[in-house]
Amino acid sequence: MHEHDDNDDEAFAETALLQAIENQIEAGEPSAALATLNKLTLVGYEREDIVQMMALVLAHEVKRMLAADRPFDSAAYEQALRALPELPEDPQAPA
Repeated sequence: MHEHDDNDDEAFAETALLQAIENQIEAGEPSAALATLNKLTLVGYEREDIVQMMALVLAHEVKRMLAADRPFDSAAYEQALRALPELPEDPQAPA
């Protein structure tokens, strides 16, 4: 019997988020995705690091959506993308 491992879940979630970001960049939807990649590339960030940061922003918005039981807020997501490299604050994180 295979034991369920939380690390497997985390790795799967991270892979799914990274793939979602790659899809957004490729599709140009939302436009903030490609704009963010271009902006951060211009200031010297590596693509892999940019995609990781963008995935963190996506995860943050998904967490907020689930916590508040509301639809995905595209405007807030795009605003958070445009704020990178500053990451969104986690209201539950210790100050």
